[in-house]
Amino acid sequence: MDQTKLPADNLTGMDAAGAKEYIFHYITTLKLTEKKLEEVTGELSKWKGRVDLARSRGEEALSLEAEKEALNLEAKRDALAGEIGELTGVIARLRRQLPGLAARERSIDPDLLEQELLLALGETDEGARKTAGEFEKLNADSALEALKAKMRQDP
Repeated sequence: MDQTKLPADNLTGMDAAGAKEYIFHYITTLKLTEKKLEEVTGELSKWKGRVDLARSRGEEALSLEAEKEALNLEAKRDALAGEIGELTGVIARLRRQLPGLAARERSIDPDLLEQELLLALGETDEGARKTAGEFEKLNADSALEALKAKMRQDP
């Protein structure tokens, strides 16, 4: 399996809104497949009736042709039922992943939060470095002034 391609039922890398839309497409496909299954089941019922009718009238050739069509429809019905089962499983797995996606979106990135706070204060990275440098210089100047004052007091 190509490792760069994720399975269809893996929401890794999606945001919650995109994941919901992705699941919606699966649900839409499921509903359309269920509708096709209903149609095929109805057609199958008609063809089985035609088989019975042809046999009751003694039309063996017609009965065989109707049976072929009924067998084709049964195979199609079984394939659609399998597809519905797969889609239902995929949708269930996708839905179980949604709460995790929403939780990851709500987590806080401290570096991003710090940058947003600095931007809100009108600071840029350069401004933050300048402010930090001025603060260190102010602390050094304060310490120097305190030392000078102490030396003046001691005779």
